[in-house]
Amino acid sequence: MTELAKLTIKQALDGVGKREFTSKEVVKECAKAIAEKDAKLHAFLRSVDGGIIDNTNITQEPLLCGLPLALKDNILTKDFITTASSNVLREYKPQYNATIVERLLKGGAFLLGKTNMDAWAHGSSTETSDFWATHNPWDLERLPGGSSGGSAAAVAADMCTAAIGTETAGSIRQPASWCGVVGFKPSYGRVSRYGIVAMASSTDSPGPITKTVWDAAYLLNILAGHDVYDATTLPNLVPDYTARLSESVRGVRIGVPKEYFNGVESGVSEAVMVAIKQLEKIGCVIKEISLLDPKYAIAVYTIIQRSEVSSNLARYDGNRYGNGRETFGAEARRRIMLGTYSLSAGYYDAYYKKAEKVRTLIVKDFETAYHEVDLIAGPVAPTTALPLGVTEGQSMFGELADVLVEPSSIAGLAGISVPCGFAKGLPVGLDLMGPKLSEELVLRVAHQYEQSTEWHKQKPNL
Repeated sequence: MTELAKLTIKQALDGVGKREFTSKEVVKECAKAIAEKDAKLHAFLRSVDGGIIDNTNITQEPLLCGLPLALKDNILTKDFITTASSNVLREYKPQYNATIVERLLKGGAFLLGKTNMDAWAHGSSTETSDFWATHNPWDLERLPGGSSGGSAAAVAADMCTAAIGTETAGSIRQPASWCGVVGFKPSYGRVSRYGIVAMASSTDSPGPITKTVWDAAYLLNILAGHDVYDATTLPNLVPDYTARLSESVRGVRIGVPKEYFNGVESGVSEAVMVAIKQLEKIGCVIKEISLLDPKYAIAVYTIIQRSEVSSNLARYDGNRYGNGRETFGAEARRRIMLGTYSLSAGYYDAYYKKAEKVRTLIVKDFETAYHEVDLIAGPVAPTTALPLGVTEGQSMFGELADVLVEPSSIAGLAGISVPCGFAKGLPVGLDLMGPKLSEELVLRVAHQYEQSTEWHKQKPNL
């Protein structure tokens, strides 16, 4: 394999612009990488083969110039099978594109294929896919994280230039951390959910998974913005997120909550603390702060997410499209039953309504903290990538794996996972969280940190 599949978006755009190679050559090299590597990783559910690429006129639209991107399989693509990794939608071909797909195509992206995920995005391992488990490129006996595990593994293994995932409570940042790539979760409502197979409608947030922070910022320029088809999208104008990445971060106040290091593996804590010291070296002001223990978010998220799942999955009855409800997997059935129970007469007040009240406390806790600091830093996950099979019989695996990112997702905040080291040979991610619509600052600090280290340049040996 040549080096073209390893390029970042920025490197590929520069090379295409200088006529050093063509976009089609980059696409073909990524397709070749899929053919060589994906039998080991199982990151893709389906991808475009070399014959189709040969006969395709790759667009030269200036934003993405035909560069190959992968999409998580809960993002609708017209006439191209979208399953959400569930047998219910095994052969489903949508009649329209998701808004973010339309924006990517308009920007000139070449959509290389659809990536594996936990079915319906229910999980943090990509083991609950109805089709197969995805493996971590750094250790094939370990999980890639989830639910966007296929997207993160594809980027880490250089099988695409970048990918798009979705996050409801860690599903972009956690697999990005475990696979050693960049994962950006925008503020809730910054990127349209229209055409995303809904899981928890009040927290679902599509976002980029990339090789560098610059690439994430560049893709966010294309993805973000108001959408008439999604009433929850924010009306705020979209800035150029790449324009200020190189500006100084001197004086930016970074809060470090001690509660976010409780129960975290020592190797992970050490890598993150070294990263925080590096932030201080490049000019940030580090301040220890206190937040609500993230463990409280587990119960809140469990109730709210299951309740919204039971509502969103009610439409899949096999009458209009898809297969019957008997084809739901075990994890989906568990979540539907718990959510239906939480919303039922006599239990709504005791469970769902109470969970929403605690959610408000979490939101206010962050708001108070952001009076003292500009961003909050901590580990993305309590551990590095765990072994395959560890989720068996663990119905709360996802909530425990995502405990450190659930609070910020519940609150609708912006956040990023950026590679910050290794523990026992496995990648560790630094989580930088900012207030709503703080994307510019989150990306700038992450970029400046990334440029002062070499972690993002490390590649798995496949």
